[in-house]
Amino acid sequence: MQPSAIISRVLLLLLVMAVRPLTGQAANDQFDESYLTEHLSEAHPRLILTPALEAELTAKIQTDTLTKAYYDQLRTEAYRLLDTPLIKYELEGFRLLFVAREMGRRMSILSMVYRQERDPVILARINEELLAACAFPDWNPQHFLDIAELSVGVATAVDWVGEDLPAATVTAAKNALINKALLPSFDLSNERMGWIEGTNNWNTVCHGGLVLAALAVADDEPALATKTIRRALDKMPNSLAEYGPDGNYPEGPSYWEYGTVFGVLAMNALTTALGSDFGLSATTGFLESAGFRLIATAPSGLYFNYSDSGSKEGSSGAILLTWFAGKTGDAQYLKPNYLVMPKVAQTRYGGQGLVWLSQFQETKRGKQPRIWRGRGSTPVVVMQAEHTDPRQLYFAAKGGRTQTSHGNMDIGTFVFELDGVRWVTDPGNQRYYLLNKIGFQLGRYCQECERWSLLTKSNLTHSTLTVNNERFDVTGFAPISEVTTGDRPSATIDLSALNPGLLSTARRQFTKESDHGMLLTDEFVATDSARFVTWAIITTADVIPRAGGAELRQDGKVLELTIVEPAGYNVSISQLDPPPLAIDKTIPGLKRVEIRVPAHTLTDGRGRISVRLAGPPTKI
Repeated sequence: MQPSAIISRVLLLLLVMAVRPLTGQAANDQFDESYLTEHLSEAHPRLILTPALEAELTAKIQTDTLTKAYYDQLRTEAYRLLDTPLIKYELEGFRLLFVAREMGRRMSILSMVYRQERDPVILARINEELLAACAFPDWNPQHFLDIAELSVGVATAVDWVGEDLPAATVTAAKNALINKALLPSFDLSNERMGWIEGTNNWNTVCHGGLVLAALAVADDEPALATKTIRRALDKMPNSLAEYGPDGNYPEGPSYWEYGTVFGVLAMNALTTALGSDFGLSATTGFLESAGFRLIATAPSGLYFNYSDSGSKEGSSGAILLTWFAGKTGDAQYLKPNYLVMPKVAQTRYGGQGLVWLSQFQETKRGKQPRIWRGRGSTPVVVMQAEHTDPRQLYFAAKGGRTQTSHGNMDIGTFVFELDGVRWVTDPGNQRYYLLNKIGFQLGRYCQECERWSLLTKSNLTHSTLTVNNERFDVTGFAPISEVTTGDRPSATIDLSALNPGLLSTARRQFTKESDHGMLLTDEFVATDSARFVTWAIITTADVIPRAGGAELRQDGKVLELTIVEPAGYNVSISQLDPPPLAIDKTIPGLKRVEIRVPAHTLTDGRGRISVRLAGPPTKI
């Protein structure tokens, strides 16, 4: 080791030693270095996979069709990887994230398949990949997610395969985990360390990845491992609290997957290595969040993709759900169709997923509710038909505020599906890198910040109520004030805080009228500053205006939009393909269907816009 590296390590160790002892229930007051050394499993592997679990897994590959099909996909991918170039240090903008994720994917798959096949060719490839990653000049501390993801990949390989790797490689890998992951995590001079105290996915991802790194080097560096794990036990509850009280994830269903899987990896590794996850998995709403992931997925397979969430479920989420299935015994969380797809090998925790799948034992089969309300910092409501209903009505809406992690000006927005068609859509997310590359300030959330000018972020391109085409107040919170059940279930969102000075009150009610229709009613009181109020939906359907409404056509199906109130109004259409800005995401056929009500037509500022969205009646 170079003298400069030794000095840096000593200084950073002094920083580590200066970290205050952690408190709080989750940290477990008894967790110290002696606890670690006393409880740390001596057997390897010990991170998620153990000798006992491996024996069960191997047997299940031979006896269980689903487990074998899953493993076969991993095995095929492992041998394909032998012909691909080694990973190399390549930044995309200021991120090493895609390299880090690929390293995690490769180590997860190759290490698992090696343990089953004991093929020296696979072992040699793991060795080469590890040496390549350890030779990186750093693991990119300016973007700590990269370190977290590399930590999981390297720690997994060291733990699962280390006994068969050259000793020099294991030493290099552990040194990299110490010097390029754990010690930099205590360097508070780094400007991008908000994840330590944060409440969003960064907190769970970074602490979770570092927990695995700490456990991988705990035999060699017990003091450093102890302080890393204690910090995680103290700080991860900051982000885990966001799951409460009902399990809905504030950043949307695809970010649920990202934040949650690193929490699961940490909880699972702590349990197999130390015998306990110290209450982390018992956090209010955490286990229930698997139900949120199911109910936030429409019959089409598309998410209710609010905030910066992606649009469509896939094998990665299905793999994560297997952990919840094993933890709860609930078969509703098992999604076999996704687990046998070739894409199952594209996820970066495929090997861990095989362990989770092999542990599943069905004890119950839950059922999604037809009406579901999720509270918390981003309240949502879902209304859906029975799964046996051929109309497959699905409706989901959200409240909350704009100024949240990955937040958009989508408060009051909704998606609507009927007859297998998504009629009202969300523009979803767009790639960050292309925006960062031109210096676009995507990560700033102030009232006048340019983030809100994008099609994917603006309230003008979501299905909500706007006034004077003004932006929502980024701090205004919209609660779901009421949810009713029965033959005509409904939900009400209070939008009053979104347009201060323009609307004194605003309430949006959604009513499921039948198996084929929804009634949307906005009631508001405008101030003298309001010039017009605009009701809008965002759709990719063909829209044919009619007197008092419109006909929407898509995929051979029809939906009627009827303006119930006020009388005498018609819709107008604004095309969003091509999008308003050259840097916007292009969505083929996207358009905004609008009803604009001038404020001068209101009596005492009181307004009511009521619109029915309904397909043809069900045939009897």
